[in-house]
Amino acid sequence: MEALRSPADNPTPNRDPNPNSNSIAPSSPVWPTIDGPLGLSEEDSVGYARRFYQFGFALLPWLWAVNCFYFWPVLSHKRSFPQIRRYVIRSAIGFSVFSAVLCAWALTFAIGGERLFGSVWNQLVMYNLADKWGLTGWD
Repeated sequence: MEALRSPADNPTPNRDPNPNSNSIAPSSPVWPTIDGPLGLSEEDSVGYARRFYQFGFALLPWLWAVNCFYFWPVLSHKRSFPQIRRYVIRSAIGFSVFSAVLCAWALTFAIGGERLFGSVWNQLVMYNLADKWGLTGWD
């Protein structure tokens, strides 16, 4: 009769009920910035994250990238620091949209050029403006 029992029927006394109890890293970070204990407190971090996010709209979208980099622990842990996280996520979205628009614009001019824009191309290109205004110096 004892031989017919499965191992699941007989609980082992040495089994740890919480297998992650000996893990070194906690499930959520202690510090909201990449600086760790040298960085900002949580209260100060909310203000900085908000300012980086808002100043990104003032034609400084690289601040969105700085916001994502500096608050990387908040961005990489889904359940940590919800007040800071919303600004960091929005900054990541804003920087992604800005990067896509910038790349599309640059590729349009680099690949399309005169074939795409026709005669308007000469009015759009900056080196023609320098020649027109006499800024080249080699006339």
